[in-house]
Amino acid sequence: MPEQFLHGVEVIQVDDGIRPIRIAKSSAIGFAGTAPDAPEGFPRNEPVLIKGPRDAAQLGSGGTLKDAYMAAYQNGASEVVVSLVPEGSSAAETMANVVGDPTAGTGVWALQNAGNKLDIVPRINAAPGFTTGLPADGVNPVVSNLITIGDNTRAIVVKDGPNTTEEDAKLDRQNYGSDRLLIVDPAVRVFDTDSAAYTTRPNSGYIAGLIAKRDVEKGFWWSPSNQVIRGISGTARPVSFHLSSSATEANRMNEAEVATIVRRNGFRLWGNRSTSADAQWAFLSVRRTADIIYESIEQAHLWAMDRPMSAQLIMDIRDGVQAMGQQLINSGALLGFNCWLDPELNTETTLKSGKLYIDFDFEPPAPLEHLIFRAHRNGTYYDELISDVSAAA
Repeated sequence: MPEQFLHGVEVIQVDDGIRPIRIAKSSAIGFAGTAPDAPEGFPRNEPVLIKGPRDAAQLGSGGTLKDAYMAAYQNGASEVVVSLVPEGSSAAETMANVVGDPTAGTGVWALQNAGNKLDIVPRINAAPGFTTGLPADGVNPVVSNLITIGDNTRAIVVKDGPNTTEEDAKLDRQNYGSDRLLIVDPAVRVFDTDSAAYTTRPNSGYIAGLIAKRDVEKGFWWSPSNQVIRGISGTARPVSFHLSSSATEANRMNEAEVATIVRRNGFRLWGNRSTSADAQWAFLSVRRTADIIYESIEQAHLWAMDRPMSAQLIMDIRDGVQAMGQQLINSGALLGFNCWLDPELNTETTLKSGKLYIDFDFEPPAPLEHLIFRAHRNGTYYDELISDVSAAA
């Protein structure tokens, strides 16, 4: 800065130093669905934040959205972004409305605009009532579009299985190949207060709420598997399960990368795996941990853009990222983290063009999926028995 004459004292603020990186929020839920009883003034095909049951009441009892919200609410989620889609004159037309148009931002695509309009990015998306189907139906278009949105916004998708048979559930999984997709089968049984009777409903609203609750209570790196699902009275069909047997329906579906719901001290979500074809990203919690790390780093560095290159700037960025990684290690979200500059990438030509490469590695903890105890016979304990008897005599 140019010199200027001053006979006195001044303070010059220097803003070098590490910036704390805030961890991105992972527990926001996004639902797309119908609510024909909602008032005319309620926005259609736009992201709307529902903050509690009183807000949800305006959705009315018809359609799918209120039931989906209450399912999530019973499992610990309170704030949910919804996209209310008009019902069509037929089931196929309604499905088309839910799929929506990415250009117009309608249907499920309204959830992608939540960040701009509400400053909330849903990371757990579903469309209860519109994501099931038989394997022969092929890829569900709502699910396919939700996966694309998930790729754009780093969100996962909860899909309802066919709710028919074990074989259908496993065949349905073969229609998909995304590390962002969790398929859960079968549907659930709940008590409906309007009809005062038990009814069958999609599980995805309940599972989305369970994941959000787990994020808040423990952290995004914790698997939602083996957690009791609130608000349900059972499953639409019984699922055989034994903790130490592979010859059960629950285990066979988990092996086929389909999560399920088992009865053991309550009804629990059982299954850790997405539909990824890459074994490195098989566990849903690992995918989500990577997403939150990437999102947190990107969001935290707006301050650094367009500043002149300097050693101080580069060190501040590198050290800030390393500090975030250490924080995640301390909290148990990561096993290890390291951040560094690669001189082979950061050449004179690269730096002159305004590009800076900073590398980091990390490793999320995999969920304990298979615990093995090894039992051994040891006859020498008989010798100790005789010695104890002899000593007592």
